[in-house]
Amino acid sequence: MDMPVPDSAVLDRKPRLVARLREVLGADAVIDDPAETRAYECDALTAYRCPPLAAILPASTEEVAAALRICNEEGVPVVPRGAGTSLSGGALPTADSVILGVARLDRVLEIDTENRFIRVEAGRTNLSVTGAVEALGFFYAPDPSSQLACAIAGNIGMNSGGAHCLKYGVTTNNLLGVKMVLVDGTVVEIGGAHLDAPGYDLIGVICGSEGQLGIVTEATLRILPKPEGARPVLMGFGSAETAGACVSAIIRAGVLPVAIEFMDRPCIRACEAFVHAGYPDVEALLIVEVEGSSAEIDAQLARIRAIAERHDPEVLRESGSAEESALIWKGRKSAFGAMGQIGDYICLDGVIPVGELPMVLRRIGELSAQYGLQVSNVFHAGDGNLHPLIIFDANRPGDLETAEKLGADILKLCVEAGGCLSGEHGVGVEKRDLMTTQFDADDLDAQMDVKDVFDPAWRLNPAKVFPLSVSEGRRGG
Repeated sequence: MDMPVPDSAVLDRKPRLVARLREVLGADAVIDDPAETRAYECDALTAYRCPPLAAILPASTEEVAAALRICNEEGVPVVPRGAGTSLSGGALPTADSVILGVARLDRVLEIDTENRFIRVEAGRTNLSVTGAVEALGFFYAPDPSSQLACAIAGNIGMNSGGAHCLKYGVTTNNLLGVKMVLVDGTVVEIGGAHLDAPGYDLIGVICGSEGQLGIVTEATLRILPKPEGARPVLMGFGSAETAGACVSAIIRAGVLPVAIEFMDRPCIRACEAFVHAGYPDVEALLIVEVEGSSAEIDAQLARIRAIAERHDPEVLRESGSAEESALIWKGRKSAFGAMGQIGDYICLDGVIPVGELPMVLRRIGELSAQYGLQVSNVFHAGDGNLHPLIIFDANRPGDLETAEKLGADILKLCVEAGGCLSGEHGVGVEKRDLMTTQFDADDLDAQMDVKDVFDPAWRLNPAKVFPLSVSEGRRGG
């Protein structure tokens, strides 16, 4: 993977830069010892590593603004970092960049249940947002598998979703407003606690922009009343294609479960060994959950069971208790960690039309055989957001490169099927060079024009999203 050549002039200015940053942030908020900056050399896409020039941990919007002002004056690139759970290399530094971590920005600033919003600092973890309001009968809907650790800042950067996004949408559907610091230290507020902001939809531009337009320090989020009840049902099938056909039939029937999750046999076995959730040992498993009153749940599940029966399920079992439901979801939420027991893997994030699930799953199996690497599938089946896990051996020469080629072919398949490269993990460096598969030159120019407006010198999160071949002339402009 190619990265820009470090700016030697920036490297030479490191002592002055570090001194200026320490002056405004304090000594404990600036990390420049090479042994300590190694902790920031990668995110959850661990195949790529590069220690940054330094890392800083501001504790307020004012400190973020002061730090960005200094870095801008010194001509230093800045890479925003939430909790480092990005699976696309979104927080991968360059050797001449400063990592700006938001972990210390973790306060709850305002809760308004009457108007159904919460305002938090952007370093707060996803799960702790619900934790702040659940005693009041509310919750925050987006629930990525990393929700115990991932930060709201990263969720906004990548437009994260989760298992329940089928009904409640992803981050952009639950984000009302942000406070954001621009590259020159200017603080702006966009959107707010109201339902819809006037003028252009700048929130829609910022959410999913991968930290390339500014650094979000505060977020106003929509909170929802907790449902009266919820119940998952396990559906086991003899093939991935049959499970995919069942998903298509459920969606086509107009039924809207809160979640439809898919796991194949390798993932089922890994999660069962890890959590002991009581999963059946089948070729493909669907976890379908509905919510509402007891009567509503019974009525919805009756329709879903009738649809599933037409696809000859090997197992069809409803959860019998809250404890069993919690275990079912603990297993699914632990899937990425549990799969680490099998080997090293690359986790993809393509999206396809739900009706194409059977065909795409079949083709993934064929590509797996062609490349000689196992692919395990676990994903949000209800909205067609695939997460194929390509298993490889990082210690075997050539395996990573083969896995990358297989991953590229799978993502190209998603685009050819009418989908796109990313649903919730972002482009980062992982899919950067595949952007020309989905977008032509005019599309990419239009997107880069937006970045030019916010970050004229291209110093925020450099070498991400746009292929270096098409962005080279803009960086440092």
